[in-house]
Amino acid sequence: METLLQQLTHGSALILIIVLGIGGTFQHGYHITGLSSPSPYIQRFINSSWYHRYEEPPPPQTITMIWSLIVSMYAVGGLFGAVGVRFISGMLGRKRAMISSSLVAIAAGGIMLTSKGAKSYEMIIVARILYGCSAGVGTSIHVMYLGEISPRTLRGVVTLTSATFASLGKLSGQFFGLSEILGREELWNIVLCVPTFFAVIQVIALPFLPESPRYLFIERGDDEGCKKALQRLWGEGDYKQEMDEMLVEQAAIEAAPPKSPLQLLRDGTNRWQLITMSVIYFCNQLSGASAISTFSFDIFLKAGIPRDKIRYLTLGLGVSEIITSVTCGLLLIERTGRRSLFWGGYGIMSSIWVLVTVTLNVGGSSYWVPYITASLIILFIIFFSGGPSGAASTLNSEVFIQSNRLAAFVLLGIQRWVIFAMLGLALPFLINALDSYCFLLFACMCMLGFLYTFFLLPETKGKTLVEISEEFKAISVCGKSFLEEKRVETKL
Repeated sequence: METLLQQLTHGSALILIIVLGIGGTFQHGYHITGLSSPSPYIQRFINSSWYHRYEEPPPPQTITMIWSLIVSMYAVGGLFGAVGVRFISGMLGRKRAMISSSLVAIAAGGIMLTSKGAKSYEMIIVARILYGCSAGVGTSIHVMYLGEISPRTLRGVVTLTSATFASLGKLSGQFFGLSEILGREELWNIVLCVPTFFAVIQVIALPFLPESPRYLFIERGDDEGCKKALQRLWGEGDYKQEMDEMLVEQAAIEAAPPKSPLQLLRDGTNRWQLITMSVIYFCNQLSGASAISTFSFDIFLKAGIPRDKIRYLTLGLGVSEIITSVTCGLLLIERTGRRSLFWGGYGIMSSIWVLVTVTLNVGGSSYWVPYITASLIILFIIFFSGGPSGAASTLNSEVFIQSNRLAAFVLLGIQRWVIFAMLGLALPFLINALDSYCFLLFACMCMLGFLYTFFLLPETKGKTLVEISEEFKAISVCGKSFLEEKRVETKL
């Protein structure tokens, strides 16, 4: 049997995966952590810009308001990008949509780079909005593109790379923010422009790589172009099985034409797919992983870790996330399946947060307790990255057939970005109000994810998209499934 690396290197698949990654989820991952290190320098820049303009220092609440806009406008831009995914991808195709997304990121980088010389904090806000728009489009198209280029046997491994590149982006944001690298006051604008370099690489390289075969075959009716794309991606072959699978999906689409987001919401046949992905993304975002990414310094400081050692622990979190994501992709997801990664990960994560709450409240009793807390947090990241976080992108690309996929990505993208914006605003107040007991709230969210995925989520490994759709229709609650409800309605 061929190794995974041999399968990926027969054609240009591995190159395409890397090029998509650096212009896709890598960008979002970097912007999640990249703003943390230069934050005090940016606030001083706001103060000096205001003084230069008005010849008086700004009120403290004004600096806070402008800083809040810089932070939150990224999520607002992401929301606009998510809303436009269906239109942009349908009009341009997957490849040109990714290139357009990177062009927006390059424009944002140019504005960010020149904002310091122009003494304009407004330019930072505009750049953050554009970065968000680029990430809103790029992250959705990235996952969609990966799902559409991969054969059934490699779908889990290929789509999981989106989570790996997001983790790599987070680590890069932490790494370049170190004072030994670019984390100095005179370089804060350059730190925030690092992702632009990778966007430029994607714009240059992507035109020479294949378009999505599934997009060409199903949406454009170009069966010859589809076959050529498959051969360029995976090497020479007739790919009859893959194209037969697309024919089955195309027949299903002809029976149910592509839907708008509103039509998809009203369509009962996709009810469980939407509910499942909404619950999973909701639980992932409120699992506590976002709190670690944003407030890791404060959490470790409260745990009792010496201040000078915290940055190394933070880098350790990023490294652990990447290693686990890669390990999950290479060893686990196509062997254990998706379902066990979800319920197993959520169950262990919930237990870890309970233990963290205990250790935080007994932290002063012994010198070694803070390091137990730090170890538990690293363990949480390992199970989150190797479980619910990594498997979510794979599942999202599998549960919707081609006619529903774009509308589903719009709806789920809107949900993710709205929660991301609300979480950014509410999390500081939540942590202040509940202190260490906020981790019990995260434990409850992880337990919700465990219960849902253990009792309701079907396994999708090794199944066609049409077979997966039928699995979701067969989900039963209180002894009644959707298929049974439809039969009753038909008889009536």
